[in-house]
Amino acid sequence: MRRLLPSLACLVLAVAACGGNAGGSAQDPIKVGLIVSLTGNYTPLGSEDKKAVELAVEQVNAQGGLLGRKVELVTRDDKTAPDQGIVAYNQIKGEIDALIGPVFSNSALAVEPLAQRDKMPYLSLAPAQEQVEPIKSYIFVTPALSSMYAERYLQYIQAQGIKTIAVAWDSKSAYSVSGHKSMVALAPKYNVKIALDEPYETTNSDFSALFQHVRDSAAEALVFWGSGAPGVTAAKQYVASGLKTPLFLTASQASKLWLEPMGSAAEGMTVQSAIGVVGEFLPAGKQKQVIDQMAGPYQQKHGYPPPQFAQDGYSASLLLFEAIRKAGSTDKTKIQQALETMDLVTPNGRFRYSPTDHSGLSPEFISVNTVKDGKFVPTDWAKEQLTKTVTAVG
Repeated sequence: MRRLLPSLACLVLAVAACGGNAGGSAQDPIKVGLIVSLTGNYTPLGSEDKKAVELAVEQVNAQGGLLGRKVELVTRDDKTAPDQGIVAYNQIKGEIDALIGPVFSNSALAVEPLAQRDKMPYLSLAPAQEQVEPIKSYIFVTPALSSMYAERYLQYIQAQGIKTIAVAWDSKSAYSVSGHKSMVALAPKYNVKIALDEPYETTNSDFSALFQHVRDSAAEALVFWGSGAPGVTAAKQYVASGLKTPLFLTASQASKLWLEPMGSAAEGMTVQSAIGVVGEFLPAGKQKQVIDQMAGPYQQKHGYPPPQFAQDGYSASLLLFEAIRKAGSTDKTKIQQALETMDLVTPNGRFRYSPTDHSGLSPEFISVNTVKDGKFVPTDWAKEQLTKTVTAVG
């Protein structure tokens, strides 16, 4: 019977029962590589991932570690640059047992072939589709894929009776490109027409032309694909433009790092997120329990609820810890095999990896929220959908 809920205490007890120290002596730490953006445009994302992974490591070590060994992080900064992601990986590959990160899709895609070549178990914090299509045996993704965010929005758009939309997307971001491509491909399935399809570049600081084009189109909503600075810049300029067409933002904005600079201007905006971001609104059950396992300590430690990116980092940690436990070893092939049979509830939702699915999630673990009093609150539609999802988890 597959386990669903990750108890850090149970991880330790189960390993002790197996007597497992295979793959290293009891004195040697298990070393987990973490490559995230600590400088550059994606610093707000990478810094939250780092905090969450550090919390997960603290929790598991406080209960004895894994396989009777402490877990140690080996952290490097990719500087929000693919070439620096490669440099970071090459610096640590010889000393780590597995890898988490990067959060920047372009960096993740640059590191991916190296990890696959080295047979390094790799849990990516980036949602770009290309990482797992086609499947690479050692590469797994933790956030919901861009295609899932696209489909979830289209489900919501259809439920709201919206027939025509505009889509803006960052042509230099693999995440944004993948999301846009999926939205275009899936729109006919939901009887949605894309009236305006407009690319922009990450460095763009003036979205006035975009808003005028939306105003001149038949679009009933604007879906904005972007990460980091463009999400704040575009949202602020949207308010100033007076455009009445609703703005829909993706999960890259599901963070205080977007909410705080937006201030009261964010009120009423629509923003996607992982299910963990809205855990306080969920009914009791295994899903809420694992979210609370992270959210309470994170809030106490940092003074604010864990944002989208923190959910990703913590979920990746739980998946990796459980794989090491199941493997009974830090042997990389055994960890990879354990990941391919994973069935685990995390703050991001229930993962069911398999040899043919290295993303593991499905769109029902994504929430569509509105901003109310400076918080992300599920829409009525999302509350109904998430209640069904949580009930199914148990």
